[in-house]
Amino acid sequence: MLFRSTGEVIGRDESAPVEVAPVVEPLTVTDLVADEQEGELIVTLGELIYRVRGLDKNAHAEQLKINLLVRRGEHFHVDNLDLYAARARFGFIKQASLELSLDEARLKADLGKLLVFLEARQAKVAQEKLDEQQGLVGQVALNDRERAAALKLLKDPALLSRILTDLEFCGVIGENTNKLVSYLATVSRKLDKPLAVMIQSSSAAGKSSLMDAVLNMIPKEERVQFSAMTGQSLFYMGETNLKNKILAISEEEGADQASYALKLLQSEGEVSIASTGKNAVTGALETQQYRVEGPVMLFMTTTAIDIDEELMNRCLVLSVNESREQTEAIHRMQRQRQTIEGLLADKDKKARVSLHQNAQRLLRPLLVANPYAEKLTFLSDKTRTRRDHMKYLTLIQTMTLLHQYQRPIKRIQHGGQSLEYIEVTPSDIEMANRLAHEVLGRSLDELPPQTRKML
Repeated sequence: MLFRSTGEVIGRDESAPVEVAPVVEPLTVTDLVADEQEGELIVTLGELIYRVRGLDKNAHAEQLKINLLVRRGEHFHVDNLDLYAARARFGFIKQASLELSLDEARLKADLGKLLVFLEARQAKVAQEKLDEQQGLVGQVALNDRERAAALKLLKDPALLSRILTDLEFCGVIGENTNKLVSYLATVSRKLDKPLAVMIQSSSAAGKSSLMDAVLNMIPKEERVQFSAMTGQSLFYMGETNLKNKILAISEEEGADQASYALKLLQSEGEVSIASTGKNAVTGALETQQYRVEGPVMLFMTTTAIDIDEELMNRCLVLSVNESREQTEAIHRMQRQRQTIEGLLADKDKKARVSLHQNAQRLLRPLLVANPYAEKLTFLSDKTRTRRDHMKYLTLIQTMTLLHQYQRPIKRIQHGGQSLEYIEVTPSDIEMANRLAHEVLGRSLDELPPQTRKML
């Protein structure tokens, strides 16, 4: 049932012939002014002010239960009602008419306008939730110029060198292996089994600068960043809010209580919890299940020497260069940033960051096949290499995924579907071997890099 702006119910003569209109335009209210303030909606219609509370608690489209207050000067009337219930509307109109000394027809017209407006708002909220579940919220449409520039970057044969150059331009000196591995790990969010990264160093060594510089290259809609997490917070983040995204935690110590959930999310690809809550309709207590779906790429930093062993062996552990030479290079960069050339360079940094973000938006979650997989070898003298071996294979896949615009896309029929995939090349394996030799070789060492250097 629809209302005109006058509150009159639209009907039709049952005896008249039925005409099918190609498009039905929704009713709109032009003389209504609305403002949302701290969880309540303030609607102005002429000299009357309506305050709406509890709108977001409506879990079904068949109900529109609200707490409604109407004010005229110093006089007001407030009541709980369901706008879809004719008796409730009639009761509200009659009582408000007495309290405000207004004609019932005026209040009836206002309630009709309010109903149309709130219906449209609820439909918009429902569509936003649907878009969120389908991963459409926050997606940015690129114009032709932005798309062409991003494709040019992704098709550049020297793509890895461009990544290193741009990260250095953004303030990360040296650390070439750490920069490449971190960047590749963020790309792995598009895979079914993403990588996880833990940057370990002493305080003020630059671990946060490295993580922030790499994360800035990723679109905001594809990363979630926190300073700390409680033990239960991960379970209530929304079913698909983390799917194929990056979850970054500034300090691993800040997520100590959530380490169990993080380990499950990394290994199993999802976490779930059963909790007691109230039914939105009946108000009765019932067992409710909350589920967070992955996969998700974990990105963390820590100053701790002794890291949770189970969490660490799920991650690529990177150690920041703490040498005197690296410190002097950072000092030179900091001084150079104070010059006019450095100040102008900061203005150009935004353009480079935006270019990489657009390039990341163009990356597709393709299948990656490795035709050389059975010829590869890996250490097998420790049981933890069972996980490290998968990190190595995923690193190769990610290298190929990053270069997807430089690889032919192949198709295969399976289960009545046409699947697209790209294949690993020897150059992908060669580069992954160089990175894995340094990163995974370090993670197999029982001593932290700082301790080994001192010894």
